[in-house]
Amino acid sequence: MMNWVRTIIYQIVFYTGSVFIVLGVALVAPFGQRVLIHHAHRWARLQRWAAKHILGITTRIEGHLPEGQYLFVSKHQAMYETTELQLILGGPAMVLKKELARIPMWGWATRLYGSMAVDREASAKALRQLMSEGAALREQGRSVVVYPEGTRVPPGETPPLRSGFAGLYKAVGLPVVPIAVDSGRFLPKKGPKRPGVVTFRIGEVIPAGLPRREAEQRVWEAINALELEGRVGQAAG
Repeated sequence: MMNWVRTIIYQIVFYTGSVFIVLGVALVAPFGQRVLIHHAHRWARLQRWAAKHILGITTRIEGHLPEGQYLFVSKHQAMYETTELQLILGGPAMVLKKELARIPMWGWATRLYGSMAVDREASAKALRQLMSEGAALREQGRSVVVYPEGTRVPPGETPPLRSGFAGLYKAVGLPVVPIAVDSGRFLPKKGPKRPGVVTFRIGEVIPAGLPRREAEQRVWEAINALELEGRVGQAAG
């Protein structure tokens, strides 16, 4: 029962605060992208604060986060990592679903922040656009974060990567930093949230320019590391 109460309070606080932060984009946008990114991180900090102080959820980072420009590729189990990684990674550009870019005001704000809205069906036109925008971001010197499963995936599920990942990997030509995350254990898509520590595991850097199948296999294994380790532990037990 208490988890439901905390979840409802969290939703009221977070979504009410989100409205004011999104509306504030119109005020800060004229001052340039740097100021806009700083403003957007207020939203991420609101999420972090509400998760910690209302839900009892905190973050643990395992592994070494390298410095420089990378393509960060993360497991996706909850909305939590989409904002938390913006703070952890220092504000990379992001790849998001085309449907999200259509949300009034918010979609416009994400474009100003630096995002690529992609069609999950991965049509030829969508892939060409993804590669063009990805190459442009590389020239700007920005890192990029993508969730290659395309949507939130419940704990225990390890679907193949969407085909768009290969196009993005080729377009940006950047080394990949894979990130495993277990946020779905505490923040399910349905039902109450519960207290816990979300683990972000930073994997070994995967070089740019690998053949498609090798790159996809290495990324898939790395972002599912926490899930795979759990299975090994259960089997050993």
